[in-house]
Amino acid sequence: MSEFIPLSVPNFGTKEAQYAAEAITSGWVSTSGAKVGEFEQALARYVGMPRAVAACNGSSSLHLAALAAGIQPGEEVIVPTLTFIAAVNPLTRYVGAAPVFIGCDDSLCIDPDGVEEFCANRCTLKADGLYNNQTGARVRALGVVHVFGNMADMPRLLDIARRYRLVLIEDATEALGTRYTAGPLAGRFAGTMGDVGCFSFNGNKIITTGAGGFLVSNHPDWTEHAKHLSTQAKADVLQFLHDEVGYNYRMTNVQACLGLAQLERLEEFIAIKKARYEQYRAGLDGVGGLRILPFREEADGVRSNHWFYSLSLENTALDRDTVIAQLQARGIQTRPIWALIHEQADYPGSEAYDLDKARFYRKNIVNLPCSTNLTEADCGRVIEAVKSLL
Repeated sequence: MSEFIPLSVPNFGTKEAQYAAEAITSGWVSTSGAKVGEFEQALARYVGMPRAVAACNGSSSLHLAALAAGIQPGEEVIVPTLTFIAAVNPLTRYVGAAPVFIGCDDSLCIDPDGVEEFCANRCTLKADGLYNNQTGARVRALGVVHVFGNMADMPRLLDIARRYRLVLIEDATEALGTRYTAGPLAGRFAGTMGDVGCFSFNGNKIITTGAGGFLVSNHPDWTEHAKHLSTQAKADVLQFLHDEVGYNYRMTNVQACLGLAQLERLEEFIAIKKARYEQYRAGLDGVGGLRILPFREEADGVRSNHWFYSLSLENTALDRDTVIAQLQARGIQTRPIWALIHEQADYPGSEAYDLDKARFYRKNIVNLPCSTNLTEADCGRVIEAVKSLL
């Protein structure tokens, strides 16, 4: 890696170039081509689902999930406030629904206690679903994000969704490869336990197609409908007849070629992510009050993909933005965690609960470089640069 250490960049090799070149020389570079179907099948096999639907990015996959789930204008969706805004817009604004924001637990994922408290004490369960006592609107779905590749508390969240008749939509855009290794959900991957799950292959994800996404579902008719909507809802391909409003959410053949090559390397990438995480933890955790936030680990019955690393400054005198600026001056790119979505300008007056931990982590976290081509030496340089700020 060069003198500048970026936050998270792709790791491409000769196989990605070979596969993409085959698509280019064949002439099948756009949304037609056999590699899209091959990538769908390969991804479905990897996560243990019968079918996967490719899309142009993770946001479009989430929009398709909301449409397939039948979320209607005026309904409400429970979502985390500590996440990227693209995890919330497709489940709410894109379909005319309203968000109810919930804070996080120490995994940075949506807090089951907060979700339970809202459903039990601020809503009424009726014969046809859950209703918000304050707004009178039906609460239709629960959006769960596996933040930074860390598994959310799925046993509890699945139980809450079942009891309160909520569609559970998993945003696994950061968590491809994260899975349960023990317990009642052993063998299940992030994104495959709820009603519908989505993945992303953006350039900073653990594998990438440049841009791209996937949808899987435990309802076969939902995946069928999502595929139909993603390809302009053509009822008659030859005659260009469309039976509902569709979308141009297709993945290209070139992207699928990159995805096939990257998927072959996923387990290698996960091993690298874990090794660099352990290096950061050994070098920084507990030093001068610094803390490297933990992932749910094998002891918790989880194998995490360790996608993004979080350095907490909570027990130091360091200021988050000053640390980011000083590391940038040393040629090291870092970033803060996202601004809380319920405070964003396009969500004025939205309901929000259980926010203390979300505000705490927003203030104290710096994300460290985590590319899969980050070398041991590069990681060591980051560690020494951070320690020099104490």
